[in-house]
Amino acid sequence: MVQVRGESGLKAAPPITNDRICVLMNARAGKDDKQDVARQMEAAFARHPGRFELRMMEKGAGVADSCARAMKDGFGIIVAAGGDGTISGIAGQLAGSGRRMGIVPQGTFNFVARGLGIPEDIDAAVDLIATGTARPFPVGEVNGEIFLNNASLGIYPQILKEREGTYKRWGRSQLAAHWSVLMTFLSFRSPVRMKVRVGGKEIRARTPLAFVARSAYQLEHYGLDGADCIRNGEFALFLLPDVSRWQLLLSALKLANKGMQSKRDFELIRGSDIEIETTKGSQLVAMDGERVRMTAPFRFRMHEDALHVIAPDEVAATDAAAPDAAVA
Repeated sequence: MVQVRGESGLKAAPPITNDRICVLMNARAGKDDKQDVARQMEAAFARHPGRFELRMMEKGAGVADSCARAMKDGFGIIVAAGGDGTISGIAGQLAGSGRRMGIVPQGTFNFVARGLGIPEDIDAAVDLIATGTARPFPVGEVNGEIFLNNASLGIYPQILKEREGTYKRWGRSQLAAHWSVLMTFLSFRSPVRMKVRVGGKEIRARTPLAFVARSAYQLEHYGLDGADCIRNGEFALFLLPDVSRWQLLLSALKLANKGMQSKRDFELIRGSDIEIETTKGSQLVAMDGERVRMTAPFRFRMHEDALHVIAPDEVAATDAAAPDAAVA
C-alpha cells in the first residue's frame, strides 16, 4: 500500500539518473509459456549490454518486496513484465519514488500499455525501455491504494472471483474473462447502498456497481462515455441502476457490443475527488483485476504527476500526459 499524505497529493521526485534496468516478471500473468517469454526477453536484452537484469516473481513472492529489493540494489528503471494487475502493483510501489517505470505487456487485456501506446511485441517494448523517454503519468488512489485503470464496489469484485475459477478450469483468455462476467451477472443478489459526495454535492444510490474509471483507453475500448473528463484530470464514475439479474445480464451484453448509453443504462458522474460512503463499513474493492478489502468511506483521488513512465515520444495514446510535459 502506498500511503498518500497531505492534501497536495502524491508527486514523483525528479527522475533518478541511473540507467540500470531491473525487469520484474510475473511468472503467472497471461497465457504464454513464461520460460519462452524469458528467453525472448534475454535475447532482446543482449542488444543493450549491461543494462538489463531479469527477476522472476513466482507465486508467493510479493510485488512490494521485489520492488524494494530492486530499488535497494540501485536500479533507476524498474520494469513491470505482466498484465494490468502486475503493472498496477509495481506502479503503486514506484509512485513518488523518482524511479522510472517501464512496461513489457504480458497480460490478457493490456489496457495500461495500449493506452500509453507501448508495443506488445517483446523486442519493441524492450528497445523502447532502453532508448525511450519517461513522461508523467497520472494515477488514481483510493484509501492509500494506487490504481491505473479502474476501481469499483459491488458486483465487479465478484466477477474477479468467478474469473479466477474460470481461468483455473479453462486457462486465461478474453473469452473466459467475458464468460465470468455473464455468469456473475446472472447470480448477483447484493446491491450496495451508498452516498456519493463529489463537487460539493451528495447523491444517494442503491446500485449493483459503482465503477470509477481512470483509463480513457479502456472506456473507448468498450464504447463508454467519460474519456474526455479523464483526459481533463478527472475520474468517470459509473453508477448502474438497481435492476433485476436479467437486466444486469442485458447490460453485460450491451457492454460487450459497445451499446451502453449514458442516462439510459448508467449515471455518469465526473470529479477528481470522490467520496463514497456505504451502509456496510467494510467492502471488497476491485482494482485493476485485484481485490482488496477496505473500510468506508472510500475516497478516490487523482494524482497527475505521480509516476515517470517510459512511453513512445509520439503519443497516439489516450492515457498519457501531454507530450510537452515529457521528462528526460
